[in-house]
Amino acid sequence: MANRNLDHTDARILHELQEDGRITNVELAARVGLTAPPCLRRVRALEDEGIIEGYHASLSGEKLGYTITVFAMVSLKSQAEDDLRAFEAHVAKLDPVRECHMLNGEIDFILKIVAPDLQQFQQFLTGSLTTAPNVASVKTSLTIRSSKSLPGVPVPLD
Repeated sequence: MANRNLDHTDARILHELQEDGRITNVELAARVGLTAPPCLRRVRALEDEGIIEGYHASLSGEKLGYTITVFAMVSLKSQAEDDLRAFEAHVAKLDPVRECHMLNGEIDFILKIVAPDLQQFQQFLTGSLTTAPNVASVKTSLTIRSSKSLPGVPVPLD
């Protein structure tokens, strides 16, 4: 929200859309205390400013056969900008990698990876990740359970 000062109505719009991206404009307008046309103008302005980046469906990985979630901590041999970008480009092509974050400290990247089972994760690890150029080491942690997973960011309504 650093781009501009959002008023209470914009914050409510963002909160409601983050909770339910399929809400109709008419329902959204009613929830935030507007009529439909000015509500739609505000939503379009938030989209144009890049504050609303897109709309997505939340899928059940387990029901789609992805029963394994692993976090991989990757250290690179070189942290030169070209090498960092090359690793990021490599990871961007790997479908099992759902998130990639560059870190500060002894670990260069943390990846969130999904797989149908441990055998397929092992194949991915040894065939696509540890063999990537410039990778020095990969440490993995298998997720036992997730107790919180929220999309987006907190939207203060004060």
